[in-house]
Amino acid sequence: MTPVTVRVLPRALRFLRARTRVLLLMGGWSLLESAHTFLGGYSVAKALDDGFLAGRTSTGLSWLAVAAVAVVLGGLAGRGVFRGLAGLVEPLRDALVRGVVARALDEAVTDPARAADTAVVSRLTNQTELARDSFAGLVLVARSFVFTAAGALLGLVSLAPQLLLIVLPPLVAGLLLFVATLVPMARRQRAFLHADETLSAEFGAVAAGLRDVVACGAREEVAARANALIDAEERAARHLAGWAAARAVALGVAGQLPVLLLLVSAPWLLREHLTAGAVLGALTYLTQALLPALHTLMNALGSGGTRLLVVLDRLTRPAQTPGRGPDGAGGPRTDARVPGTDAARPVPAPGEDSEAPSGTGDHGSGDLDARRPARAPRSVRPSPGPPAGPRVELRAVTFAYGPAAQPVLHDLDLVVEPGEHLAVVGPSGIGKSTLTGLLAGLLHPVRGDVRVGGLPPGAAYGSDPARLRVLIPQQAYVFSGTVRDNLLYLCPDGAPTAALEATSHAVGLGPLLSRLGGMDARIDPATLSQGERQLLALGRAHLSPAPLVLLDEATCHLDPAAEQRAERAFADRPGTLIVIAHRISSARRADRILVLDGNRATVGSHSELLEHSALYRELAGNWQPERSH
Repeated sequence: MTPVTVRVLPRALRFLRARTRVLLLMGGWSLLESAHTFLGGYSVAKALDDGFLAGRTSTGLSWLAVAAVAVVLGGLAGRGVFRGLAGLVEPLRDALVRGVVARALDEAVTDPARAADTAVVSRLTNQTELARDSFAGLVLVARSFVFTAAGALLGLVSLAPQLLLIVLPPLVAGLLLFVATLVPMARRQRAFLHADETLSAEFGAVAAGLRDVVACGAREEVAARANALIDAEERAARHLAGWAAARAVALGVAGQLPVLLLLVSAPWLLREHLTAGAVLGALTYLTQALLPALHTLMNALGSGGTRLLVVLDRLTRPAQTPGRGPDGAGGPRTDARVPGTDAARPVPAPGEDSEAPSGTGDHGSGDLDARRPARAPRSVRPSPGPPAGPRVELRAVTFAYGPAAQPVLHDLDLVVEPGEHLAVVGPSGIGKSTLTGLLAGLLHPVRGDVRVGGLPPGAAYGSDPARLRVLIPQQAYVFSGTVRDNLLYLCPDGAPTAALEATSHAVGLGPLLSRLGGMDARIDPATLSQGERQLLALGRAHLSPAPLVLLDEATCHLDPAAEQRAERAFADRPGTLIVIAHRISSARRADRILVLDGNRATVGSHSELLEHSALYRELAGNWQPERSH
């Protein structure tokens, strides 16, 4: 008996004892099904011997009618069995779900690091349904085989006892061969479920921190780890399939060999004064009852039974204690790893040297604890580059998301002068965010040329492109750390406290700082509203040395007054500002406005566009200055 069986069997017996009434009800219906099996073969034998071969057609038809009645009885028995089955299956599923939830809550309380354990999703959805379906199938086929075999063997004895000499030896040999495969198959099933759960946990962790993976430049490392887990699950599935193939051999011995022996020995049986009806009845028992029941039993026990055993063990195992692995062994857990980093790598404390990402200034709202915090502040803030900001140029730029896709931008020409404030407006999906992606170097045009300060947008002042431009998307990125860490995220050389305070005042961070407890207060990103996250991201971009700021609806969660204050802070800040506007008030604050309208683009002031652009007039008429997005 395997350790898994030792752990699961006592719980299974207690569960079944508590439902004795349901088991007795199913047993009663199964007896009726056994009678159906007995009458099936016996009626065929009598119809042939006492009816058709004896020249009594009416007697033969009567016995066939009995066989038909037996089929109806079997259908009624099956209906009753399925009614009782629900009394076993649904309580099991409910108990497993309650157990999984209770275990997850216990682990979250005793070890808060387990609170984000995404493997629990696999247990609640995939594994509980696997247990439910496997248990239902196992109960049905085990019950069916026992009562079908009893009816068939009783029928064989009633026809001729010597028939058992032909049927029983290969039947028993095949069953023993099949039983020998159960333990190794259970191990392979356990390995497969472990691989599936590990893959689910890894993908959950990666999905939660996907933007951090990109920001840290760890895409290749994370992809390599994910591919390794996929390969491991594939190997486990192949090994499991190999043992499943061994079932076919056992099934051939137990199910097909008795039929072959019966046919080969038919002449001898007839010489031993067995009737043709007895031989045909025996063949009916084998092909219509024993063989199908045996085939179903082996499939169910070989896959569903071992799967049920392993899943029940995983779902009913007690909650883990902190510092122990998923199997109770010591050592780090795989789910404690941070995607894209070494599991043993400590999180840098404020003041430690840490590289800032070379991508855009804001990457999303992932909340993983392990980030690349900004370097500690130094006494001098770096020069932000050219005071007036870079000149932005797009020459005949065309961009499409795929070779066969329609262009989002088509032959776009645009020049934004150094220090200019440009607002971009247009219907949803027209290409506004695509434009900021091109300017930030995240996207590359199919045709045309994009220049920022005379350089491609991916180029940098020195070695860091974040010194050239910063992009804040709608979903602001805030990581666990102090307010100071978050604001200095794009300042690789740090910034003095005076600059931090000036930025906080400019963008309106004062109330939030008071609530959190100052610059050195630690942030839990999950407790911040979307608007508070946007304010912190705006402060980070305002403090950065980048002379080009791209705000892609970066103020959509702020009220109009807070939005006006933040955009005014960026307008007063040296540099070039491009804003994807979602309110008419935001567009009117700009020096010029770019209206994107499919393949056309129009640039002008607010008054000029009201006169010359029908789309802008429509957008301006639909906007309400006081309404939040």
